[in-house]
Amino acid sequence: MLEMRPDCERCGVDLPADEPGAFICSFECTYCAPCAEALDDRCPNCGGELMDRPTRMGDALTRHPASKERKYKA
Repeated sequence: MLEMRPDCERCGVDLPADEPGAFICSFECTYCAPCAEALDDRCPNCGGELMDRPTRMGDALTRHPASKERKYKA
């Protein structure tokens, strides 16, 4: 199951699990759309392709909440 990380690792912007706009690699490194575009859709950590992260809504989000651990390091 995806962690649904709460923020962009590059700029720190919030990325709610129930909204589109987050991009992830196969290791779940997470970026916002502007940062993913600036990175040419390549993860700077592993070199993997950044893809749209699916959303998690309603009861699924209630039963399986998103991670609260932020990854952004200023």
